[in-house]
Amino acid sequence: MYFLHADIALDAIGGVLGRRRVRGFTLERVVDLTEAGTSVWQEAAVCDGRRLILWHSEELADDKAPGGTVLDSSVQVLPLDSIGHVGMRTLVGRDEDGRRIDRGVYVVLATGMPHELSAVTADPDSPLPVTSAKFRPEAFRFSKSLDDGGPGQIARLIDFGRLLGRLVPS
Repeated sequence: MYFLHADIALDAIGGVLGRRRVRGFTLERVVDLTEAGTSVWQEAAVCDGRRLILWHSEELADDKAPGGTVLDSSVQVLPLDSIGHVGMRTLVGRDEDGRRIDRGVYVVLATGMPHELSAVTADPDSPLPVTSAKFRPEAFRFSKSLDDGGPGQIARLIDFGRLLGRLVPS
């Protein structure tokens, strides 16, 4: 099974989806080996045609919990009209017989919502010293390669990126 805690993901996403149909989805999983042990970070992105539903989980150390960890599970829902940019980059190659093969894909979704706002100090040599701010929008990134997910998940992410490219209002 690709996802740990799939039951928790399905419960969280199903609670938001209700009876709406899933139009596309992608899954991400990162396993980190640390001094404290193995840490798993997971995300599911689901599109129902009008919303992007993001589920994220991460195992956190908790000395008081049985097994020493707890699962931090969260859901975020974005209306598709809040996405201002869909970008997709594919890595295309050839196999030994010269046939096209998708070797990887990278999808980025950017919103107009601020993720980070940081002050930029004024140039002291400027005739009009004006302090400003640097704005970084919220962005979501998904990637798959032959080593991370394989051909099936590459194809699913390409389909997901194309779906969002068609559905996000311009």
